[in-house]
Amino acid sequence: MADYATLLKESGLKATFQRMSMLECIETQGHMSNDDIYDEVIKIHPSLSLATVYKNIILMVEKGVLVEVPINGKKSKYELVKDDHIHLVCTECGEVEDKPHNESADIVFDSITKEENFSLSKQQINLYGVCAHCQEAVAS
Repeated sequence: MADYATLLKESGLKATFQRMSMLECIETQGHMSNDDIYDEVIKIHPSLSLATVYKNIILMVEKGVLVEVPINGKKSKYELVKDDHIHLVCTECGEVEDKPHNESADIVFDSITKEENFSLSKQQINLYGVCAHCQEAVAS
């Protein structure tokens, strides 16, 4: 389990029980929508409001604790900040799968940023399509 208190404090946020619980849920699931986060956290803290969850998600995204993964036609999902990686996002079921960068992708990104004299600080690559499970469901 990650040290959520340190992560929050290093990002300039207080380590409240709500934020700690939210981060633990997200780390356990990998990628979660704000409604899914709320549904999990109220099992532990029944008095927590949906508005509090939404406000904390927005704040933690702004402070670099969480990353938003937009999904066309569906609610965004959120994950803890990690090393750069690629998301495979299913436009049918909304599942998000992490894949490591490979050397070929890094060469392309390095080339583009050097060519444009662009100083890259972070990157988020989201590839949208249909996952194998949804493809099988359509085929059957």
